[in-house]
Amino acid sequence: MNTANPTAASGGFTTWPARAEAWLDRKGRLAWIAAMVFGFIVLWPVGLAILAYMIWSKRMFKRSSCASRRDAHMSFNRAFSTSGNTAFDAYKAETLRRLEDEQVAFESFLQRLREAKDKSEFDNFMDDRAKAGAAERATPAASDDNRAGNY
Repeated sequence: MNTANPTAASGGFTTWPARAEAWLDRKGRLAWIAAMVFGFIVLWPVGLAILAYMIWSKRMFKRSSCASRRDAHMSFNRAFSTSGNTAFDAYKAETLRRLEDEQVAFESFLQRLREAKDKSEFDNFMDDRAKAGAAERATPAASDDNRAGNY
């Protein structure tokens, strides 16, 4: 049994949903919407399940054209491919290296800033705690003196 291609599967409970999904994918987003509406008409939990699956798998919001996916893939590859001009490629590589170094430096600066803020907050907490402890130690001593005078 070929599990890599759901349309080539021979049948059974586990393969018919995969075949239906592949068929709906070939037909496009409108087929998914029609299946969802039909599911709501026949039995509302089925329509709700199809809607949830469409949202979960991002079929509801993705671009359905193969050309747009191919263009996005090619533009991503174009950013990392060579242009044929060695001077430009060297400049691009140097600029990318410099930007990566700046990113690392900025992230380390942010880390030091967070650590300094945490240390300052902890120092303030310890100072407040020490002041509260000193105030508590001073208050019972004064009340003990007052009690001694009342007896």
